[in-house]
Amino acid sequence: MATLQFGKETSKSGEFVRQTNRFTNRITADGSSGWQAEPGRYRLVVCLACPWAHRALIVRGLLGLEDAISLAVVDPIRDEKGWRFTLDDGDRDPVLGIEYLSEAYLRTDPTYEGRVTVPSIVDVPTGQVVTNDYPQITLDFSTEWREFHKPGAPDLYPAALRAEIDEVIEPIFRNVNNGVYRCGFAGSQEAYEEAYDALFAELDRLSTRLSNQRYLVGDQLTEADIRLFTTLVRFDAVYHNHFKCNRNKLAEMPVLWAYARDLFQTPGFGDTVDFDHIKRHYYATHDVINPSRIVPKGPLTDWQAPHGRG
Repeated sequence: MATLQFGKETSKSGEFVRQTNRFTNRITADGSSGWQAEPGRYRLVVCLACPWAHRALIVRGLLGLEDAISLAVVDPIRDEKGWRFTLDDGDRDPVLGIEYLSEAYLRTDPTYEGRVTVPSIVDVPTGQVVTNDYPQITLDFSTEWREFHKPGAPDLYPAALRAEIDEVIEPIFRNVNNGVYRCGFAGSQEAYEEAYDALFAELDRLSTRLSNQRYLVGDQLTEADIRLFTTLVRFDAVYHNHFKCNRNKLAEMPVLWAYARDLFQTPGFGDTVDFDHIKRHYYATHDVINPSRIVPKGPLTDWQAPHGRG
């Protein structure tokens, strides 16, 4: 049985349990799923602070899907109703015509009572949520939207490497992407320390792997790198302090720090990072962890320093 803590679910032992994705429809090239890939039909809703949404933003840009899939960006500060479109004129999304992402959720499922999450893809004609299944969204951008990729777009999920990519990203999700949350939202000392140990053990393994190769899988950028990057880029700014992931800063782990800078300096990565949104979201919305809601000014980090990983 789970109890609700910090707006998240924790088990009786205090371990953080991530909410399952409510909407898991897939948008496919042939429409066999009931939802066909069509330019202009769908709207991707993201928060620039959210690492799960950040993946979708990066992949959409790298593949050149900006004209095919429109973008909505919510305010980094959630209120009691959830994600807000207060960055738009009139505090309303100009395409969907809604003030809160929760309106699309309730239009799709009027009985829904869970947390509203990003990324979400909304069908513009109906205003209904097609999917908030963040792991699948980016894979489908790579495989089901190929007809609309820009010329020369990278193959981020190549068929020949999929088995290895899947094998690599599973522990990254468990121990790193979700691992920082398991530290930050742990409800017991034991659960926190278990998550902390698993997080840094995985980062050590990744450091070893990346000490001899530029990317995680093969000699090319793949989905695996994007999934790791969105956690690494937030590490020193929020996870190290706010989520108590404080054995080392990213900047104190030479291989991972150089790897992260390499990706940051790759077109389509650094230009999607908004540290102001990232810090304001984490420090100003998790009021049980940070009741003062004071947002740190630092750290001062040179993401443009040479990385030496040519």
